[in-house]
Amino acid sequence: MAKYNSRKMNNAAKKQAATFCIEMASAERHQETLARLESSEKGLLEKEAQARLAAYGPNAVAHDNAPPALVQLVQAFNNPFIYVLMALALISFFTDYWYPLRAGQETDLTGVIIIVTMVLLSGLLRFWQEFRTNKAAQALKSMVSTTATVLRRTVSNRDGEKREIPVEELVPGDIVYLSAGDLIPADLRLIASRDLFISQAILSGESLPVEKYDVTGHVQGKDVAADDIPDDSASLLERGNICLMGTNVASGTACGVVVATGAKTYFGSLAKSLVGNRTQTAFDKGVNSVSWLLIRFMLVMVPVVLLINGFTKGDWLDATFFALAVAVGLTPEMLPMIVSSNLAKGAIVMARRKVIVKRLNAIQNFGAMDVLCTDKTGTLTQDTIVLEKHLDCHGRDSLHVLTLAWLNSVNLSGSQNLMDKAVLASGQAALSPSIQSGYFKIDELPFDFVRRRVSVVVEGYGEHQQTLICKGAVEEMLSVSTHIREGDTVYALDDARRDAYLCLTRQYNAQGFRVLVVATRELPQTGLDHPLCVADENGLIIEGMLTFLDPPKASAAQAISALHEHGVTVKVLTGDNPLVAACICGQVGINRREILTGDVIDDMDEAQLAAAVERCAIFAKLTPLQKSRILRALQNNGHTVGFLGDGINDAPALRDADVGISVDSAADIAKESSDIILLEKDLMVLEQGVLTGRETFGNIIKYLNMTASSNFG
Repeated sequence: MAKYNSRKMNNAAKKQAATFCIEMASAERHQETLARLESSEKGLLEKEAQARLAAYGPNAVAHDNAPPALVQLVQAFNNPFIYVLMALALISFFTDYWYPLRAGQETDLTGVIIIVTMVLLSGLLRFWQEFRTNKAAQALKSMVSTTATVLRRTVSNRDGEKREIPVEELVPGDIVYLSAGDLIPADLRLIASRDLFISQAILSGESLPVEKYDVTGHVQGKDVAADDIPDDSASLLERGNICLMGTNVASGTACGVVVATGAKTYFGSLAKSLVGNRTQTAFDKGVNSVSWLLIRFMLVMVPVVLLINGFTKGDWLDATFFALAVAVGLTPEMLPMIVSSNLAKGAIVMARRKVIVKRLNAIQNFGAMDVLCTDKTGTLTQDTIVLEKHLDCHGRDSLHVLTLAWLNSVNLSGSQNLMDKAVLASGQAALSPSIQSGYFKIDELPFDFVRRRVSVVVEGYGEHQQTLICKGAVEEMLSVSTHIREGDTVYALDDARRDAYLCLTRQYNAQGFRVLVVATRELPQTGLDHPLCVADENGLIIEGMLTFLDPPKASAAQAISALHEHGVTVKVLTGDNPLVAACICGQVGINRREILTGDVIDDMDEAQLAAAVERCAIFAKLTPLQKSRILRALQNNGHTVGFLGDGINDAPALRDADVGISVDSAADIAKESSDIILLEKDLMVLEQGVLTGRETFGNIIKYLNMTASSNFG
């Protein structure tokens, strides 16, 4: 195994894309992954692990370092217009001081002092404002500054032993053990798991944990062949046999083999896109455009004035000085100072409105923004799951169904998901204390990804001694049900009733609801005489359904309408499914006639995408890089684009936008990538920011108009 070291790795392997490493592992069985990595389920030899650490480097991702104060000071003066002013100050020094001094004439440094003072005040004001709000982008580093439990072998212990090591020392081929609350320290191919749910919100933006596969083929002790190869068309976040660095374990346990570390992870590929120089924003391009316009105008006017004055007066030296004086006179010397002071004033005004400005140029971009791209969860919605309806099999409100669901959720001993919490909240408010206390739990069968349902047995509810209450996904519940309750009558679940009920549930799915079915079975008078098992989940009676929704914020529709009145088009970029996105967007007034998904966007060339981003307002099932591609398409179409996001999955788009907007509760790397941070995740705050940005821009334009007319006059 020692042969697997840096000498064996060729350059192509070192440059292998992060997504390729984990994609390859997800498309093969775990035995094949172990063989390819020259590892085993007993772990790596300690000596081999050290060799691989030397070959691959530490398990750390790229990150930005905060520039020293001196560098920030220099960057504050890095402006083409300031270069012009400094050149003119140098010219003024020679024409108004050095040459007259040598000629014994009266000298005048007033012009030089004014120009230099304006340049210094402008640069220092910009430096101080940005220095106070600039933070080091250490979020990515801090996320992996923990330990991991790995299985390592030694010469004396060939079976391996578990040990805690810093995650920076993980290498491909390591066997890692996971439990609830653990951060995934690298890209992993699962080997074994039990009731494993992974929270991928930091990458996908969606709050519900995702179920992951037990690739040994045993879930809760059931004989299930779960080591299936996922569909190649599925995104990495949708593949059940892998875990990605940066996500965390919501519940369950697992072990997996490390496939990629550091920059080669999916997380690391996002980090690399955030390091380095930002792309030019609309304001940067505008400043450069004005500066070059003035330079070109002076390059034309100075020779013309020089030639006219030289030929008419014959004194070419005097004509040269006069032409240079004209160049100085044409320049609006106070422009940098006016721009910086207006931007600083705008930052102060926005701070009073609970908006922190990290980059002053972003204020003008805020005002110039004509397209705002935003995520859905937590921005348009409340970022919480709410039980909207509890319905019988005819689609009518039913307290009976809520009672059954509440009894199921309240008796779960494991971690409760957001849907269970929503059921408990609704039940607490709607059910009488006698119902809540008139029973006790006998047994439970937890949820798993194969069954997609959860069951409890309670005593004291209904006429029978013990009742099995089961809730779960629609298809999985129908597969173990034989009857359906319609009113007070129970009917056999024949094909006609099954199809009718499926149609009813799909109607709610189409409206963006997540649907769970509730069913029961009355146990014999003798009660449950064995531990509850999967075989007991049969012959169920369907009682009704639960519909869940992450509801829109009350202010969302009003804010979108206000932004539209100010000429800002709102587009939604989300990782959620199209039906849910369309439902929420329809409720807040966003056009939902056409929805583009990530896989469709991947099949488009640049020309097709450029046309699509103009007509479409909702983009769903997106990866972080697809979000960035949409932003660039809008920018290439001439739009000034803002992006509002709060997850790591939003960080590349935040950096690529003309103005990146995040919130104080966002992932640290999202805040580091943004230009503006909102202290409240509310679109109404954005409206005020747009108005402040436009007011600032208007003041700058007024100065340009005034000085241009007077100077040219």
